[in-house]
Order: sequence, then C-alpha cells, then structure tokens
Amino acid sequence: MRHDDSVDQKLTRVRPDTRSADGASPERRVGRHRAEDRRPRGRAWHATTGVRVALAAGVTCCLGVGAVVGTQAVTGDEEPLRESLADRAVSAAEADRRASRSYQRGPVPTPSASTSPSAAAKPTARPQRPVRPKPVAGLTQRQMDNAKAIVDVGVELRMPRRALVVAIATAMQESDLHNLANDRIAESARYPHQGSGTDHDSVGLFQQRPSSGWGSVRELMQPAYAARVFYRALREVSGWEDMSVTAAAQAVQRSAYPGAYAKHERRATTVVDALT
Repeated sequence: MRHDDSVDQKLTRVRPDTRSADGASPERRVGRHRAEDRRPRGRAWHATTGVRVALAAGVTCCLGVGAVVGTQAVTGDEEPLRESLADRAVSAAEADRRASRSYQRGPVPTPSASTSPSAAAKPTARPQRPVRPKPVAGLTQRQMDNAKAIVDVGVELRMPRRALVVAIATAMQESDLHNLANDRIAESARYPHQGSGTDHDSVGLFQQRPSSGWGSVRELMQPAYAARVFYRALREVSGWEDMSVTAAAQAVQRSAYPGAYAKHERRATTVVDALT
C-alpha cells in the first residue's frame, strides 16, 4: 500500500457516495487507484507536492553530477574538470569581492604641480653670455673686445686673413684700439665711448671723419659700423693684397704719417691668430 493511501481512504469515507447508476466503465473498475484519484486533495496534496519537487530536484542534481563524473571517468582526464571548478570558484570570489566593496571611497588624488607633465619639463636654460676673449699681445680686456668686434665683421664679410691684420694694425695706430669721442664734437660724447681725441672731427676706432663722407657721428661711434666701412674701402684699393700692411692701411686712411702702421703688424698678427 502507498504511503498516501490513508489519506485517500479518509477522503473517500467523508465523500458522499453519489455514484451514477450507469454501468461501470473501465476507469471506474480501476477504483481509487486511477491516475486521477491518486492525486491528493487539499492540504495533503500541497504537502506531498513539495516533497516530490524536492525529490525531483535532488535526483536531477545527482544525475547531472553523475553524468559529469561518468564522462570524466570514461575519458580518463580529470584535469579539465578541476580547472573548470577552480575557475568558477575564482570568478565567484571575485564577484563577491566586487559586491562587498565599501562605497566610502577617498577622493581621487589629483596630480600636483611637481608631478604634472609641464612641471616635469626641463627648465629653460639661461642664455649664455658671450665669452670674452682672453687678452693677448699686451692688450687690456677693453682693447681685446674692440679687436674682436673688428675681426668678427671681417669674418662676416669673408675678408682674407691679411685684411684682418691690416684693420687691427690700423686701429692700433689711430686710437690704440679705443672707441674715442671728440672734444670738438659734442654729439660724440652722447654715445658710448672710451676716451676722447682732438684731431679735427675724427671719431671712433679708426678716427674716421664725418666730414669726409665716412658716415654720421652716431654711426662712426659704433665699432661694428666703423670696421665695416673700413673693409669696404680696402676692397676698393686695387692690388691691396700684394701691398705691405703699411701701404694698404695708408691707401685707406690717407694719414699724415704713412709709416706709422708698420710697427703694429706683429702684434696685430698675434691678435688675429688668437681670435680666428
């Protein structure tokens, strides 16, 4: 007898016997053991349903595990199953960790000025001051600076080395390599100068005269300009390359003492060697 027969019997006794007078059908000959009658009524039906669902779920799980184990047993390789279970365990742990993180989070640190890309850039290098040449041939630093200005202009104009020597020797004779103003020309004192002279209206390193068409007082008081007009005048002297330093200088300057330039040739050569 099934475990639920008592319930069926109890329900059968309280149910009124109102059977039809018709002949017994095949289903009725089966009696209370028909498929329709075996279903319990009321609370008893609900109770047994829960038990049956639980049993069915358990059987299904057992069958699934058995199928997996059986498959592994047949193949003889249990490593893929272990790896799969391990991956699932790690995934579950990671999901739990993400879900259980606290929502109280600190502020996101902002990059400070010391760590920003702009701050990490190299500092701007300071412009290097021009190196002043070391004086040679008994010159002072001021004289050497003026000599460098004369040589730099000659190099810029691509003048031969001999032209540089002629220019330095000429400036040594005319102004002792000092940028001179003129006491007779008040304007000349308004520009940077290193002493003064009194020869007519001559000014600057080469003692060039504004009245002779060399340029304005302001222009001739600039060492670079004075050197430039000297080299241009030297170029116009035919055959100056074959002349002595004295002759070439005199052809440009037209000095009252033409032989005075020769004594400066050796020192002028030393200066040019140091600056080129």
